[in-house]
Amino acid sequence: MTTVAQATAAVAGNPTTPERVFILTAMDRCDHCGARAYHMVTMAETYSKLMFCHHHGQLHREKLEPLSVEWLDESAAINPPKAFYN
Repeated sequence: MTTVAQATAAVAGNPTTPERVFILTAMDRCDHCGARAYHMVTMAETYSKLMFCHHHGQLHREKLEPLSVEWLDESAAINPPKAFYN
């Protein structure tokens, strides 16, 4: 899996790509309800990944963010700005 840092570096090195690269795909599912995942959390102690839909990501963020080393929020993919498609 591509890390957030790798995706950012790939975009920085290629000026023809959009500014925003989404790592999560339609195959990634919320661990809580099975809906499409828009949040991926890497936990600090185990480096395990948790995935959440936007609703459950927001619901659990306050408790889990202090315990995580990385919180990937791709909820901008739900309603991307029109400039993203140009």
